[in-house]
Amino acid sequence: MLPIIGISMGDPFGNGPEITVKALNDKTIYDRCRPLVVGDQAAMEYALAVSKKVNGIDLKLNLVKDPSEGLYTYGTIDLLNLGLLKPEDIPNHLDEENPSPFKVGACRLGGECAFQYVKTVIELAMENKVEGTVTNALSKEAINMAGHHYSGHTEIYAHYTNTKKYAMMLAHENLRVVHVSTHVSLREACDRVKTPRVLECIHLANDAMHALGIEHPKIGVAGLNPHCGEDGMFGREEIDEIQPAIDIALSEGIDIPEKKPTPPDTVFSKALGGWYDCVVVMYHDQGHIPTKVVGFVYNKEEKHWEAVAGINMTLGLPIVRVSVDHGTGFGHAGSGHANELSLVNSIDYAIMFAIDRKKKLSA
Repeated sequence: MLPIIGISMGDPFGNGPEITVKALNDKTIYDRCRPLVVGDQAAMEYALAVSKKVNGIDLKLNLVKDPSEGLYTYGTIDLLNLGLLKPEDIPNHLDEENPSPFKVGACRLGGECAFQYVKTVIELAMENKVEGTVTNALSKEAINMAGHHYSGHTEIYAHYTNTKKYAMMLAHENLRVVHVSTHVSLREACDRVKTPRVLECIHLANDAMHALGIEHPKIGVAGLNPHCGEDGMFGREEIDEIQPAIDIALSEGIDIPEKKPTPPDTVFSKALGGWYDCVVVMYHDQGHIPTKVVGFVYNKEEKHWEAVAGINMTLGLPIVRVSVDHGTGFGHAGSGHANELSLVNSIDYAIMFAIDRKKKLSA
């Protein structure tokens, strides 16, 4: 049986419903998995109407109360409807007599809905009713307005799966990065570069590459300071914290080709050149910037995004979680122009990790 992949709809006032419709218009997805959307009927029906009018996509909804009720056939989107929204909650710019721009932005209702979709898909995975989960974008501001004080999906998943050791991985094609720290200030990020955490992330990166079918992974480890500190002239983190983690990993048989931290200004070029299968990075933007430079392509002549590709994944969880690598796109929601490529990438990653997880559980 193909794995059931639970897809949270994301903020209902963002791009999640539309890109979900666009992604599930790809028949080949149904050849690889059984996709189940967790969200709201009102938002999905509006997204279907937008997609039909603007993109010519003609799909139907099948409402279910349990994943076992899904049809999982191309042409029909199976939706576990939480019923948190009413049709009148959705601004409708398709109404030619009374058009309203779909520019809601972050709000309490959207945050509450997005949070409940994520919580539900986690519960389904923990109950083994779905084999993998994929999350559309939510607004950190909106979920906090709704009283759920998390800094993002990663922290929500860690809390509801009771996971203490986890890390974020971003990936676009063969460029993959695992973060020592993410949603903290840059000042605090520097303080979090400690040997146990760096070693933990090396382990998580190595395990993730094995899950992707890479038999002998090569792991790069970025330095924190310019030129890796230049032997202590610009900082000692490489000497005191990062190198000891590398030495332990090497003694365990993990392949770190350079056997030392690699300067951040060259490590990603080397990764793109095939030196590493994954790079452990020290903080949020050190990993996010290079992956989005290669994954996000803007056509300046036509003034639109040609590609918004890549995935965001939480490693170390007892369940599979992959997410789109972009935001809610409040300003463009309802236009029919949102790009679904990152969601398709995320579904593909979730399938691979779900299959690997199933093999490990049955071994």
